Amino acid sequence: MVLSAIALSVFRESVRDKVFYNLLLFAVLLVGASFLMGQMTAGQDVKIIKDLGLAATSLFGLFIAVFVGIGLVWKEVERRSVYSLIAKPIRRPELVLGKYLGLALTLLCNVVVMAAVLYALLAYMNWAASEGLRRSWEAPAVDPALLKVFLLIYAQLLLVTAIALFFSTFSGPMVAAVLTFGLYVIGHFNADLKHFDAVLTSQPLVWLLRVMYYVLPNLAPFDIKAPVVHGQAVAGGYIAMTLAYAGVYIAVLLVGGAIIFSRRDLK
Repeated sequence: MVLSAIALSVFRESVRDKVFYNLLLFAVLLVGASFLMGQMTAGQDVKIIKDLGLAATSLFGLFIAVFVGIGLVWKEVERRSVYSLIAKPIRRPELVLGKYLGLALTLLCNVVVMAAVLYALLAYMNWAASEGLRRSWEAPAVDPALLKVFLLIYAQLLLVTAIALFFSTFSGPMVAAVLTFGLYVIGHFNADLKHFDAVLTSQPLVWLLRVMYYVLPNLAPFDIKAPVVHGQAVAGGYIAMTLAYAGVYIAVLLVGGAIIFSRRDLK
């Protein structure tokens, strides 16, 4: 009951936030621009629409996850409204988890809207194209496999939100944003850390990079845009393993953030 009340409060605040509307508008405009670009590229129109539409969903969702996520706890402390919250029968871990669930709901609405817009564009392209042009496409225009991409984009956004929320429990918004974006970039190149032992001669440095490989988030597996757009199959087991990895990592971050915020001196 407490969690749902906090989550709905965060969701309503995020929906009213002008940043949310601006980002959503830009994303819709970008998907529309991809449609126009596709009209100028014979035979590659559907591929371009998919590439740009999925990239826009991931990019604008990332901005919402980071810039809203880093302010979830910080705003309450800065406004001193946290004192009135913790004075009520609300435990600090419930406050952290409720904030996270609220932003997760906001991101879900964001991804669903973008997916609906992209599918509507693709359905129109499929309806307007000739039979010969349809046969030249690597994958169907209205491809159900795109839902797998949206699912992993959403899972990645949930993981980034957990990272942003974790840092916001003990640091200011600027530091939290830099650290979150830093981990996001490193996370996409995490797999490379495992192979540095072939070029490095310093064994301590090799061990350090190996520890970083296992501790830092690995975000590369969440990116399956290229194979799906080119019509290649992505196994259900791979999707399940990636979702399980995200679930475990998110749980660790939320528990860590809740412990830090519970022990934080707010006086």
